[in-house]
Amino acid sequence: MAVAAIVASSIASWPAKRMVDFDQSFYLTIAYDLDRHGVFSNGVWDNVDSTVTAPPAGMFFAPLYPVLIFAAMQVDARFARAVACTVEADHKKRDLDTCEIYPRPMHVIHVLFLTLGILAIAFAGEAIFSSLRVFYLGGFLATAAVAAEADLFSYIMTESVWLSLYSLTLGAFVVALKTWRLRWFVLAGALLGLLCLVRASFLLLGPVLLCLSVIYARRVPPATCGGWARHAAALAVAFAIVITPWLVRNAVSVGKLRFTEEYGSATLVERFAFNAMTAREFLGAFPYCVPAIGPLAVAHLFGADTTRRFEWYEPGSFFYAGRARRIDLVAAHTRLDPIITDLAADEMRRNGWWHLATTVPLAWCGLWVAGVWSLAMLPLFVWACIAAVRRHKTLFLVYAAPALILVGVHAAIANHYPRYNLGLIGPFAVGAAWVISRDRRGDR
Repeated sequence: MAVAAIVASSIASWPAKRMVDFDQSFYLTIAYDLDRHGVFSNGVWDNVDSTVTAPPAGMFFAPLYPVLIFAAMQVDARFARAVACTVEADHKKRDLDTCEIYPRPMHVIHVLFLTLGILAIAFAGEAIFSSLRVFYLGGFLATAAVAAEADLFSYIMTESVWLSLYSLTLGAFVVALKTWRLRWFVLAGALLGLLCLVRASFLLLGPVLLCLSVIYARRVPPATCGGWARHAAALAVAFAIVITPWLVRNAVSVGKLRFTEEYGSATLVERFAFNAMTAREFLGAFPYCVPAIGPLAVAHLFGADTTRRFEWYEPGSFFYAGRARRIDLVAAHTRLDPIITDLAADEMRRNGWWHLATTVPLAWCGLWVAGVWSLAMLPLFVWACIAAVRRHKTLFLVYAAPALILVGVHAAIANHYPRYNLGLIGPFAVGAAWVISRDRRGDR
């Protein structure tokens, strides 16, 4: 209850935001189409005005979060009216100022998910280190991180739900490896399936978790990890069972037996814009991305324009350049998936080495989740990783690995924004809690 109260009060402390701001319209429009037309569409990413006519079925976005909005609309008529008004205003059918800003049902859902996620982080810390101190301190530190990101969680966007499901998935996974009980592998696989139904990019975690299962099995006594293949298969089967209905739906409604379309291609095209980074911007990114102190130091020493293009809202930023190119390509070719292989090959021929190089500062920038919170947590996390290697705490390294891998993946094929790397909150909080709570005689 205390965790939920802190999370709720933190979200409520931020001013109300128009429900078209940021990426909210992506999900609100799909929920609107579900409610009005019974169609899961591509929302703002198709060429149909769904306030006038039914849109075609789509699969650009994963389904779970728009379905949650749709469910909230069925329960709360006031919220349904606010969503409908906002979407219609976004289509220039009415004045946005006449629309009520009423996100409360989704904020309740966010608080519930975030509370579960924080408890999952604390639970994972206790499972890894067999320590109640880590449970309580890790939970406290994770709560502080969520409170620091409360502004982000106040938007009607996916971060609250996917952070929770990510934390639950990794919590179940570390317990599965620790106990080697089949039911925990099944639970981890099912939770991973739900996570992917929120954001398609988490499909990568399927092979990552399977590989980590094999690696961990080789580092523990054979008697403990006998039959690892059967347990890994149980995870994979549970995952497949959860996502299969969505794949079948796509095959029937869209005509493609795929999880998503255009999503990865659009993201990669926008990432290519960062390859225009200059050497000055490359070097400036390292101090600039350090929360609070970095931007001030760079502005004072080198001038504010040095790293201006890293901010998405700045005209001429990498974000604007990438989006402009994506829009131009869609206008010329209609779809990106058929041409993305040639686009990527051409980009790698021209800028392959620089693309790899720019991944480094983008990954560095992506590490700083929850702003100033990470100023203290990142050094403690590094300390915890070093101590884990020395003390053979392999399970902690396994727990941290997926989030770190995703940081690199996002830097290579997406962007540098820390909001895509919120999965680091768990490893940072647990690692810091362990470093703070352990004494010289050993772990407690």
